[in-house]
This record gives sequence, C-alpha cells and structure tokens, in this order.
Amino acid sequence: MDLRAKQRIALSTYFFLSGICFATWASRIPTIKTFFNLNDAELGTILIAMPVSSLIGLPISGWLVSKFDSRIPLIFAFVFFAVSLASIGFATSTFALVLSISGFAFCLRILNISINTQSITLQKKYEKRVVGAFHGLWSTGGVIGVAFSTLMVKFNVPIHIHMLGIAIFGLIVALITFRFTLKNDKSPSGNKLIISKPDPYIMFLGILIFFGAVCEGGMFDWSGVYFKEVLKEDVFTYGYLMFMITMALSRFFSDRLVSGIGILKTYFLSGSLITTGILIAVVFPQFWTALFGFLLVGFGTAAIFPVTMSLAGLSKKYSPGMAISIVTTYAILGMLIGPPLIGYLSHAFGLEKAFLLFVLIGILFIPVSNKMFKLKVQQQE
Repeated sequence: MDLRAKQRIALSTYFFLSGICFATWASRIPTIKTFFNLNDAELGTILIAMPVSSLIGLPISGWLVSKFDSRIPLIFAFVFFAVSLASIGFATSTFALVLSISGFAFCLRILNISINTQSITLQKKYEKRVVGAFHGLWSTGGVIGVAFSTLMVKFNVPIHIHMLGIAIFGLIVALITFRFTLKNDKSPSGNKLIISKPDPYIMFLGILIFFGAVCEGGMFDWSGVYFKEVLKEDVFTYGYLMFMITMALSRFFSDRLVSGIGILKTYFLSGSLITTGILIAVVFPQFWTALFGFLLVGFGTAAIFPVTMSLAGLSKKYSPGMAISIVTTYAILGMLIGPPLIGYLSHAFGLEKAFLLFVLIGILFIPVSNKMFKLKVQQQE
C-alpha cells in the first residue's frame, strides 16, 4: 500500500472517530436534560457553552496550523477531546457539566480545523474531489454513535459508562493511527489574517456555512428532544439516527453530485430539501412523517460543509489552514446562535414553531449561494 493510501485511511479514521464521539454527546442531550431537570430555555443556555468555547479555540487553532504541521494539534486535541467526552458523563452539577462541555467544544474546534486542513492537503494528491468522502465518514461515525446510543438508551445503560467506553475506544484507535497522518503540511504563506480588507469570496462562503451550522447544530441538539417531547417517543434517538444516516450516505456522493450538477445547483438543492423536510415534520407531527422529514433534512445538509470547506481551500488570498479557520468562525457563530435560539423560541412558542427557523435558513441558501458563485467566477477570471 502506498503512502498516499495510508494517509487517506489514517485521516478517514480521525473523521470517523470524531463523528462517533460527537454523536455520542449529542444523542444523550435528552438524558442530560432529564437528569438536571432543565427546561428548554435552560438547556439552550447551557448549550451556548459549546460555541463560545469554540470561538475561544478558533484563533488558537488557526495559529497552531500555521506554525506547526497540522498532525501535532490534531493528536493533542483528540486526546483531550476524548477525556472531555468522558467527563460529561460523570458531571453531577451544572457547573461541572458546563466545564466539561466547554473543554469538549474547545478541543473539537482544534481537531476539526486540523483534520480539514489535512483533508485539503491530501486532496491535492488526487485528481478528483475526496473531501466529501471524509465528511461522509464523519457522518458514518455519527450514525454508528447514534445507533450505539440508541442501544444504550434502550437497555438503560448509565450515561457515564456509555461515554467512558466511547472515549477509551477513540483514544486507543487514534493513538494507533497517528503515525500515518500527513507530515510537512505547514503552509509557507497566506497565514496572516488581514482584518482591514475582508475577502468577499470567503465572507459569502462563511455565510453559507453559517446557515449549514445553524441547521446541523439545531438537528444535533434538538432532534432527540423533538421526538421525545413533541412525538412522545421513549426511544428518542430515532429521528437523529435517520438524519445522520441520510447525511452520511449523501456525503459519500456529494463530490460526484457537485461534479454532475455544479456548485450552485448543489446549494439550491440543499436549501430546498432542508425547507421541505422541516415543513413536513412540523405540519405533520407524527412518527413516520417526522422521520421522513428529518431524512430530507439529512440529505439537504450533507453537502454544505464539505463543499464549502473545499471552496475555502481554493482561496487566492489565504492558505488552506487560514481560510478554513476563517470560514469555521462563521460555522461557530451558527452553532452559537442556532441551538440556543431554538431553545428560547421553543420555550416561548413551542418546539414545532421554533423549527420553522430552519425553513427560513433553507430559503436563504438560494440568494446567498448565487452571490457566492458570481464571486467565485470573478476570482477565476
């Protein structure tokens, strides 16, 4: 097996493990909500800890990938990421919970920028798009994580045992795989952030990934609550599982989809599927209709992150690591605003009406992606 293949397998493993760990946390949010007796607004406030911590980690991660090979922050971030996941399960006070979630989100931000920087560098060794497949493996890890969580919920396995087991598994595999990650990928130029002259191309990519982050973050954090409290399902992970399965499957074909119909139509399709799926789940709040709606949302959100990250890597102004770091800022803002806002809207108007926020986001994809595409054409001229 040649070095390129080994590097792709190693990087795929990290995307996969990251997906498992994140889904393990997100799928147990209803358990945490019940354990601490939180209402929707209180849960929304606690969830703010994740994006705030991610914002704190953002400049650090951008600096790390500009100063070192991305594999160095990658391995350190993953170790503490797994430790933070385990600590969430052992939290017995809201202070300990918020502290653990903050550490989890901080490390996740550094991990995400590191693996995405590696993915764009590795893609240059191929004559085709491969970033979408990496994100597909993240989602596949998410599916495995949710499926395993469903079993844990069904058999009443305590959350601390569940999360500790996943953390130990992730650490063992990550440490074994580390030696095959990419080396010498530090970019010699484009590592300085120029605030006085923002790049319109990067800005519109940021807005698109902001929309994607609002939708993904909202589904990660609230789909289980929707099935538990609106649909009254005891095994509340079904909707989240369906969302993750369809998102994972779609991401494996997202590179081919973009090559077939183009970037602009891909964004149009994404926005349309998100809007349609949420409307079905809200207008017809029954088990099978909501499941089908979440299925469509999974298809709709699938291509947004990999396509946008790939486009950021083509920036003429910044290195791949710095461009991803800037675009990720918008994603974090989406995570900051989306899930807590859903919580506050749900507390005021009910969770079904709060989900209509995703409908608005889906519609906005069309004009914003159209503007981004025009800027991309101008950049290539």
